[in-house]
Amino acid sequence: MEALVALRAVLKSVAISFGLLCMAPAPASEPSFAPVLRENFPDAFVLLHRGQFIAYSTNDGPNVPMATSADLVHWAFVTNPDGKRRDAMPKLAPWAKTGFTWAPEVLQLGNKFLLYYTANYPKKDLQCIGVAVASDPLGPFADNSPEPLVCQFDLGGSIDADPFRDSDGKLYLYFKSDGNRIGKHTEIWGQQLAADGLSVLAQSVALLHDDNSWEQHLVEAPSMVHSPLGYELFFSAAYFGWNDDQRLSPYGMGFASCSTALGPCTKSPENPLLHSFRDTEAGCLSGPGHQSIFQVGARSFMSFHAWEASSGCRKVGDKRLMYIAPLFWRDGRPQISPSLR
Repeated sequence: MEALVALRAVLKSVAISFGLLCMAPAPASEPSFAPVLRENFPDAFVLLHRGQFIAYSTNDGPNVPMATSADLVHWAFVTNPDGKRRDAMPKLAPWAKTGFTWAPEVLQLGNKFLLYYTANYPKKDLQCIGVAVASDPLGPFADNSPEPLVCQFDLGGSIDADPFRDSDGKLYLYFKSDGNRIGKHTEIWGQQLAADGLSVLAQSVALLHDDNSWEQHLVEAPSMVHSPLGYELFFSAAYFGWNDDQRLSPYGMGFASCSTALGPCTKSPENPLLHSFRDTEAGCLSGPGHQSIFQVGARSFMSFHAWEASSGCRKVGDKRLMYIAPLFWRDGRPQISPSLR
């Protein structure tokens, strides 16, 4: 009952924010997006737990920083009593090296929470994937494994883990082979997880390749979701950065329709779904990507990051800010609405 009351409160809060947003006049060209957290918070993943939204990000001080919100619009970092930012995973696994903890995602299984993360494996000097466990979504998460959960050594390592629970209860993990690290192509893979989420089963299956020109030989950051037509696999592509000599970052998002949780998957000809733009009415967005998709009741939302920009749409500093936008399905295809702010 407590959880139901909390969920209703969240839905009401989000509905108010969403309703105010919908009353704003629509821009003439691209939709307008604005960050909800104006601090460095890349690769954000959002979890709804007991009426509270918890976002986890790539390391920036803590191995896994966290921020919370009651309405998806107003966010604050989770802190310790001394005011310092709290680390969801203050101690890494024995196999992992600190300083390279990327793209955490959390899955709840019963009364446990599993945090899938990427970290450096110094034995091979590659990025690999691990899983840590906690009884509280705010941590501390612990991983005592001597070796990574997944690491494709011959393909440059593995990054960007995305856990997914299918409608039959089976668990899957999606990830990127980090081929660009060693001069190879990149691919997105899927693999079934054991029922406890702590080990992988059978063989991994390649689902997407970096074979479209806008992707610039790089696909990453998978997000598998159920859609009205079955399964949609969202992903990010191209170079994530924003160099000084670039007008905008080439990073963007695409999606592919899949027949089953392990494919086959077909990329949409409409890709990229979201890309950088500079428009007098819509504003500026540079390098949108590394999305996560989550539900609030029957509504879907997408979090993603983009580079902090000046009023003239120029890069300022090295912050990737968090955005939240409603996600709709029209004729079975995903549509991103103007962001919450």
